[in-house]
Amino acid sequence: MGKGEDARTASALFVDFVALLREYGVPASVKDLLELNQGLEKGLVESLDDLYVFARLCFVRRAEHMDAYERAFALYFFGIDLPPVAEGDPELFQTKQFREWLEQQVRAGKLPPRAVWELDPEELMRRFWDTVREQMEGHHGGSRWIGTGGNSPFGHSGNAARGVRVYGESGGRSALKVIGDRRYIQYSDAVTLREENLRQALETMKHMKAEGPRDRLNLDETIRRTARNGGEIDLVFERDLRDKISVVLLIDNGGYSMRPFIRLTQMLFTKLHERFEDLTTYYFHNTIYEKVWVDFRRVRAFPIETLLTRRQDTRIVIFGDATMAPEELELPGGALAYWGGAAQLPSTYWLNRLAERFRHACWLNPIPKDQWDSTYGAYTLNRIRRLFHMEDMTLGGIKGMVEFLSEK
Repeated sequence: MGKGEDARTASALFVDFVALLREYGVPASVKDLLELNQGLEKGLVESLDDLYVFARLCFVRRAEHMDAYERAFALYFFGIDLPPVAEGDPELFQTKQFREWLEQQVRAGKLPPRAVWELDPEELMRRFWDTVREQMEGHHGGSRWIGTGGNSPFGHSGNAARGVRVYGESGGRSALKVIGDRRYIQYSDAVTLREENLRQALETMKHMKAEGPRDRLNLDETIRRTARNGGEIDLVFERDLRDKISVVLLIDNGGYSMRPFIRLTQMLFTKLHERFEDLTTYYFHNTIYEKVWVDFRRVRAFPIETLLTRRQDTRIVIFGDATMAPEELELPGGALAYWGGAAQLPSTYWLNRLAERFRHACWLNPIPKDQWDSTYGAYTLNRIRRLFHMEDMTLGGIKGMVEFLSEK
């Protein structure tokens, strides 16, 4: 960056908005900020609604960043802090926005001190989202960034240079309504996994080849050719895309700690089998020793030595919370009774063998990434994390796994 660009950046509006965007996960750059300010100088923005659209064009290039951009815009310009979850998603209870709202409601006497235990979770969610809707519907200009005087960059009688005029109370209402619709939450990297976005993320895996009959309708190409033909319908069909790479899925299906993630496990299992033709599944309990199991009841054993003879370009996906007592990971046999003393080597030995043999090995963890250092069993989780590339079970985590496994 040159000295001239340094000076322009220092004098540019919305430097702190760019910092907030980055905090929310939007990869906003200095170049984007300068483009925004150039647009302001050319008079392309006359209202807060214009600014919402123009800034989105400057800063957002991928659909998965749209919801984060809208939430950052709502906080920066309207003082409304939206949680990174969809309405009805129980992940709401883990967000700071819910905790802050709950504290405010209890202090105001609108909820009992033990509301989390005394009220039904659905009732708590309903009250939270009702509050958010009331805040957004009744909003006529923020006290934080939109004013009618002083030096705020926004308003209709302020003193700020290069300000954006907000026409009375109606200023910014369209932008706020669009943000309130949360149309892009399903694409957000932080959102809870669902069938539709899990499939979307897995479809970005490379090494795709067309095969089978032409039985999939390409809607975009059909519309394009139909328009070119003057309205005469031209249906375009394509072959199914299947991935020819070999994938091994290892699932932790034992122990109390994995019970909360049964639905996630089932969904991952189903979608991976739909996505990959050559996929083999094995099961283990807590961690991997000298054998895994072919069946989910863990009756038919399969030696790890045999698994290690597979091609090195095999993709390994391990699904488990990686939390356990340290001795299960580091002592021979893990001090588990059912080994009967037969296992002579600790789990770390076999995990190292897997990591060294298969460079494309990724550990998917259902525990959210921000809890990895504080959850029970954090020692073993981070010990395993040093051996394998680890992602959590958010949409962003699945995309991170896909990107890692797609590397040549």
